[in-house]
Amino acid sequence: MEPIDDILNTKIYNGTALSDVLTLDFLASVLGNVVTGVLILVVGLLIASWLKRRITGISARSSRLDDTLFAFLGQIARYIVLIFTALILLNNLGVQTTSIIAALGAAGLAVGLALQGTLSNVAAGVMIIVFRPIKLGDFVTVAGQSGTVKDITLNTIELASIGNTQVIIPNSEVWGNVIENYSVYKTRRAEWTFGVGYGANLKTAEEVILSTIMADPRSKSEPAPFIQVNNLNDSSVDFLVRVWVESADYFQYQADMKRKVKEALDSSGVPIPFPTRTLHIESDDDSSAGKLAAE
Repeated sequence: MEPIDDILNTKIYNGTALSDVLTLDFLASVLGNVVTGVLILVVGLLIASWLKRRITGISARSSRLDDTLFAFLGQIARYIVLIFTALILLNNLGVQTTSIIAALGAAGLAVGLALQGTLSNVAAGVMIIVFRPIKLGDFVTVAGQSGTVKDITLNTIELASIGNTQVIIPNSEVWGNVIENYSVYKTRRAEWTFGVGYGANLKTAEEVILSTIMADPRSKSEPAPFIQVNNLNDSSVDFLVRVWVESADYFQYQADMKRKVKEALDSSGVPIPFPTRTLHIESDDDSSAGKLAAE
């Protein structure tokens, strides 16, 4: 077995002996690099978390600011700080970061080609979050689905349907389709078609329909309501009625008015039509008589 002095004097790198390497200065340098690396990591994590909280908290200062947008921006800022922290840490440890950045770029390109569909959803998600055609709590119709927006992520939109079922829509289908948002404006125009019989007094019917609807406190007098004979069907004279209402009351209001108008027309004696058909029955005797007369 070799003596310890012979081992320490062995040349291990560029003629430097192990005994020269294991010096207090060398150990202090290594320890200093480790401590510096830990400090860089801790400071980077603290700054990333603090910056994310600050950006996310901006949306709480005003109801006009979208929470989803600032949560997204806060997350992006956090990742940027963490990336710079990792590069500074590696550089402090003597690692050449140029080659790492190049390798990450090549890997990112390969992953991007493999995940084109997913990245299209992410790109659409960024556009939705930045331009905000919809936001949390909105009632929308998009890609043939209707519901209340419950969550917006970089990949999907989550809706709660009218029947309270979960509907997940990829962002690419949301951004690439027509979006009908029922929650943007405070008021909406409700519309009905009410039919009365041809024997009804049209002026009376019009007064009954309009007075019944406008008696409801949810009906708005401005803009002015609209009522007019719109169509002459086979068995009915149709009135087209349009009245403005708060968006939040729209669906229940529209359903309530159908019943109230029906009951009011019945009470006023205004006939409500239903499809009728007149049958002309020709008996065998009539047919024979007609045949003999023809001869």
